[in-house]
Amino acid sequence: MVAYLDYTSPKTQFTFDVNKSRSFTKDKHNFINILGIKQLNTLENISLLDIFLSKNNVIEPHYHQNAAELVYCISGAATVSMLNPFTKQIHNYPIKPGQVVNIPQAWWHYEVATKDNTHLLAIFDAPTPEVILGSDILKLTPSNIMAHTYCLNEQEWKKTIAPIQPNTFIGPHKNCKRKKYENDQTSSTRQNPNYIHHYHHYPYNYPFASYGPSLF
Repeated sequence: MVAYLDYTSPKTQFTFDVNKSRSFTKDKHNFINILGIKQLNTLENISLLDIFLSKNNVIEPHYHQNAAELVYCISGAATVSMLNPFTKQIHNYPIKPGQVVNIPQAWWHYEVATKDNTHLLAIFDAPTPEVILGSDILKLTPSNIMAHTYCLNEQEWKKTIAPIQPNTFIGPHKNCKRKKYENDQTSSTRQNPNYIHHYHHYPYNYPFASYGPSLF
């Protein structure tokens, strides 16, 4: 019980409709609802994200600096992937209804829906699920720092990250022009036979191999 909360106050909340608490919307099939202490003030060390995805949509790579996460599949199917910072391996865990994946606090991870009408519940051991997104890291880190640190051509780096939108949350973002980008890359290669780029196109049917043991 929270000692500092006045349970006699008329402002004390014991119930809430998560359907009315939208956190992010990509479109009518891909969106996230949130429940935290801001929505329900009697919560202690728990919060959740109610996630709806269509096939091949991705909860972008990210980490939660303040909480571990338990991902529960309600309907559809998804693959939950995480980077184990101790083994330096990516582990891919496919889940279907009734199955879960536990992600330790601050581990880099992402989720890919492998069926339409996928519904996931992400539960956190913190009153608010804080997050640091991969799209923000890529766009907000100064290009000169990235280029200098990783021995990159700064102008090529800027071109590479130009399509990335901060706060993507669910990717690919609605204005993704992948085909145009691929055509531009092909045109550049034809005009300059010595042009080399490191763009790799992956189809959306989740091509990544599993480097760790499968959970199920």
